[in-house]
Amino acid sequence: MRFRAAVLRSYEAPFALEEVMLSEGPADGEVVVRIAGCGMCRTDLAVRRSAGRSPLPAVLGHEGAGVVVETGGAATGLHVGDHVVLSFDSCGHCRACLGAAPAYCDSFAALNLFGGREERASRFTDAAGGALAPRWFGQSSFAEYATVPARNAVRVDPALPVELLGPLGCGFLTGAGAVLNSFGVVPGDTLAVFGAGAVGLAAVMAATAAGATTVAVDRNPERLALAERFHAVPLLAGASDLPARIRRLTDGGARHALDTTGDGALINDALRSLRPTGHLGLVARLHTALPLAPGTLDRGRSISHICEGDAVPGLLVPRLTALWQEGLFPFDQLIRTYPLADINEAEHDCDAGRVVKPVLIPEGPRG
Repeated sequence: MRFRAAVLRSYEAPFALEEVMLSEGPADGEVVVRIAGCGMCRTDLAVRRSAGRSPLPAVLGHEGAGVVVETGGAATGLHVGDHVVLSFDSCGHCRACLGAAPAYCDSFAALNLFGGREERASRFTDAAGGALAPRWFGQSSFAEYATVPARNAVRVDPALPVELLGPLGCGFLTGAGAVLNSFGVVPGDTLAVFGAGAVGLAAVMAATAAGATTVAVDRNPERLALAERFHAVPLLAGASDLPARIRRLTDGGARHALDTTGDGALINDALRSLRPTGHLGLVARLHTALPLAPGTLDRGRSISHICEGDAVPGLLVPRLTALWQEGLFPFDQLIRTYPLADINEAEHDCDAGRVVKPVLIPEGPRG
């Protein structure tokens, strides 16, 4: 099979739209998906900053969604014509996977970040036969087609706008999952979200849907305006009295806080914003060492890292689409679509903060 994909050939180079080739059809347990849209995630762009950790040349993209066009046997549980959202890869048989925690799979880094499934690498080449890195996050969905393990694919209602659903497989899944799974937010809870990007705003929307009082902190007034639209109280980052203001707004301190920035100063502010026994979840990689201010972990406060929203995608993605259909999780308001050919423009807009969530459409007009 030959099709177009956005290939990254060096850590400094722009993406190049090229013809690529799969030399074999899907193996047992795999499906081929015609990509309708793929979100651009900060993790895709971080490949440049962590040069050498992820092999190149490669086709990135791990927030794909589309339509199944071929299956590798009946055991996939999917059929041609099914609409699916693609999520992260996992082995399916380690202790974490068997315990319904696939984001903590023993092979997560190897499968998703550092080269994928080597036994299948030779199938994926450029038009001249040169090897491309194995599938990124089990997908490599900055492309017209992707071959994925069926375990990565979540069937969704065909009445939904499948071209917009890809970010539910990672970015929006992470923010919403942190709120609904990791924190288990219920009506009356209080939450402070630090960083109003795609993950943070998804957390705000999920918290609002769950009936929580939410505060959003960011340096960008436009992002704070978005958070306010989704019923969060907006606060500008950097104020010396920020933790005290959050404590006043949350009746003595937030029960939960979510940091999406990786910024040490904001993480300390988040800890000081918590009530006793409060929990801070981190979803971003720390940019530097994290010196904690004295007293920040006193009185039962805790801090943990949250990967992929502690989600089982097959359970959380349908929950989020149901909330969207009820008008309670309007993730589509964060999306701007770009033709796949404009992937470099989408990257620049994302880096500059001009767009919350770019979604690349292999075919079709800008939206």
